[in-house]
Amino acid sequence: MKRIFTLVFLLVFLIVMPFLAPHFVESWGAWSIIPPIVAITLAFVTKNVVVSLFIGVFSGAYLIVLHTGPRLSAIVRAFILMTQEMVSALSDSWNAGIVVQTLTIGGLIALVAVMGGTRAIAEKLSKSARSAAAAQIYTWLMGIFIFFDDYANLLTVGPIMRPVTDKLRVSREKLAFIIDSTAAPIADIALISTWIGYELGLIQHGYAAIGVEANAYSVFIHTIPYRFYSLLILAFIFISAKSRRDFGPMLTAERRARREGKVYADGASIMSAVDTEKLAVADSTKLKVSNALVPVMTLIVGAFAALFYNGYQNILSDGNASQIALITSGFSLTVLRECFSASNASIALTQAAIFASLVAIFMGWRQKIYSLKTAVDTWIKGAGGMVITVTILILAWSLSGVIGKLGTAEFLVGVISGKVPPFLLSTIIFVMGALISFATGTSYGTMGILMPLAIPLAFAVSPEPAFMYMNIGAVLTGAIFGDHCSPISDTTILSSMGAGCDHIAHVNTQLMYALPVAGISIFLCFIPTSLGLPVVLSLIAGAACVTGMLFLFGRHAEEKAKDRTS
Repeated sequence: MKRIFTLVFLLVFLIVMPFLAPHFVESWGAWSIIPPIVAITLAFVTKNVVVSLFIGVFSGAYLIVLHTGPRLSAIVRAFILMTQEMVSALSDSWNAGIVVQTLTIGGLIALVAVMGGTRAIAEKLSKSARSAAAAQIYTWLMGIFIFFDDYANLLTVGPIMRPVTDKLRVSREKLAFIIDSTAAPIADIALISTWIGYELGLIQHGYAAIGVEANAYSVFIHTIPYRFYSLLILAFIFISAKSRRDFGPMLTAERRARREGKVYADGASIMSAVDTEKLAVADSTKLKVSNALVPVMTLIVGAFAALFYNGYQNILSDGNASQIALITSGFSLTVLRECFSASNASIALTQAAIFASLVAIFMGWRQKIYSLKTAVDTWIKGAGGMVITVTILILAWSLSGVIGKLGTAEFLVGVISGKVPPFLLSTIIFVMGALISFATGTSYGTMGILMPLAIPLAFAVSPEPAFMYMNIGAVLTGAIFGDHCSPISDTTILSSMGAGCDHIAHVNTQLMYALPVAGISIFLCFIPTSLGLPVVLSLIAGAACVTGMLFLFGRHAEEKAKDRTS
């Protein structure tokens, strides 16, 4: 049935669109939202992300070529354009760095598993994390600990915690939700991270556009209390884990895991870099926590060092006298921030992952767990497990490139923006950010599109600093909310991979949590704060509502199982 639906859709699209082509003379307008809608709809209907993204990219390319050439050869030219977009996506230095980093961390995970490190840390954590609730809280804490980059967070926390959560019967859907919701939200608000340079640049340019001198870092810090969705989703995870309450599709997944021991559903299409359970650990191998802890800490510390050094060298090579004087004046938090802001995260994190892999290879060889040849073969096997993830990332980036040419984001901004009451402006900006990031699958791109619009618009409505901070915060947290909900988002894809979860199952379960938290952010935080309620009281009200929602609608996954045994 799903195959028939896909084929019928393709045939209708290819036949109907040529007749509509004359309508998009200078711009595609509403037609520009077709590719993301196609990709997202097919992903939910067919449960096949690769096919859905492929058709989404092709549909976008088809629209473009219909607009620029003869219709008879449109299918061939669309195929050519689609392949060009895929190559272009991979040739981008940032994307290429993410691919190499992803493959390298896949290899590192495999080495740690074969050394028995994954099993050792699972057994160690299982002794202190004696319940599913404790396992979830440990995952939440580890996600907060790796605050400096969302990709590093997703690719590290999921594989390390997966054996623990599996043993304690936490569903893969819940694991994917936790790591997804402690990755971008943490990196977004961290005072030092790979995000901050980009965010500071957008804020600086936005204030320059309205002719106001401002310290971008100071503005950034002042916006943190107004990142309502990011803060409330972090609170939601902890309260849900601590209270052992879930609702909706997540409750169904948790009950399945608790009662039947099935951490994922029968027939699920599991996305996983490395199935650590299937990597053989020799009987003679002594299980040591250090065999996991040392490589992972090498990755984390190495990432910090590489980010600092890369940024330091970039500042020196740029030749900005004031920045050079600052970073050479001595070590300080300001110097660290400036260097992180100037670093190329994809390069730095790749360097850290390669170095951590070398450390793991040396440790295993030194302990005679494997030979150098076996170590390299294991690393390649782990990296090979990432091929499906890399394929999806390339298609997602290609879709982003196609809809960029179609002007999808600009169309959405034009439709939604306009004259609005001051107390609704931050809500409108938040919703715009959510829609754009959901349709495009990128929080970075959404911030880049919306920030130049939001800052002048907010300043025109009210130049009060607090009002400006709230609307800037609405851009940043709205982009993350939409990114959380989108099945074509790279972080959502990596979350499914890191947790070893069915991707659509992750999207379905997370969506039912993200939407209520976003609603609370709007009605109990953005609107009341815009009307004059102190931001602290808004946050307290939002947190109280999140707690109340879980206790009102949430249920224990174990409840019914206990009833059966009584």
